[in-house]
This record gives sequence, C-alpha cells and structure tokens, in this order.
Amino acid sequence: MLFGPTFVFGEEAVLELSEAWFQEVLDREFGDVELVMVQVAGSRRQGIVRLFVDHQDGVTHDLCARVSAVVGSALEEADALDGPYALEVSSPGIERPLRKRSHFEAQIGKPVYVKTKEPVNGRKVWQGVLRSVGTEDIEIEEAGAAVRIPLGEISDAHLKYEFR
Repeated sequence: MLFGPTFVFGEEAVLELSEAWFQEVLDREFGDVELVMVQVAGSRRQGIVRLFVDHQDGVTHDLCARVSAVVGSALEEADALDGPYALEVSSPGIERPLRKRSHFEAQIGKPVYVKTKEPVNGRKVWQGVLRSVGTEDIEIEEAGAAVRIPLGEISDAHLKYEFR
C-alpha cells in the first residue's frame, strides 16, 4: 500500500521519495504526526505535493502550518524537486483514506468504501460496514452478507460518511 514515486518536473527525474521518507521527516520533528497519504499532481509549470496528516488531538491549522514548514525545508535541503511546486498539508477529512492495516483496524464497525484491483465475488466496488481486519484481509458486511477482501487487492478505500 506504500509507494515510491519519482518526482518529475520538466524532463528530468529528480529524486525518488516515498511515504516512508515523508513519515521519517515528520517523526524527526513531531514524533506523533501520522502521514496518512501523499498525492502528487500538477503540471510541468507547477507541481503540487499534498500531504494528508493525522494527530491524536486532531489536525489544526497551526499543525498544518508547522508540518508544511518542516517538510518544505526537508524537500529544499534534499533538493528533491526540480522546478516550482506547491506543498499542501491538510487533515484526511471525514471520508479519510484507509491505506494501512492500522487505518482499517481503527475503523472497525464503521461504514467504508472499498475498490479492488480485480473483482472479488464478481465485483470491484464494495460499500458496507467494516467488520474485521485479519492479517491478510478485511471483512465487510453489505446488505446482510459478508465478504472477505484481500488487503493486497485493495486499490482504494476510505470511510463512508453517512449524512443523517
């Protein structure tokens, strides 16, 4: 579920960074800020690096600003990106991404959306209540039926907020 993107701005590959690299930067300065996900977007003219972070006391504007300063300095020090880029830091939101086993474990009993790489029981999209997390799979209950989905087959997953 982790990736190691090569950041390319212009014609040249600059540096391969991973979620583990970003988490290590956060651990050195904060110790208790979790990197949930990294997204890379933008164009050759302006790259965008988005970090979604979480903290046990919540994610505040001040925390995002401090994380942005620390990560921005680390990217500059490593000369990691060639060309202009914007660094965005925010909370994972109410439909937080589920990317690691620990993310799923913390959300047992809650509604989730899961998309798989290949069909599981004839389908690639599942929406239901997360019932359990095993070492190799998760169990979702949808419309009274349970399905086990291998963790390695999940391409996208997030909490599903239910408006009432």
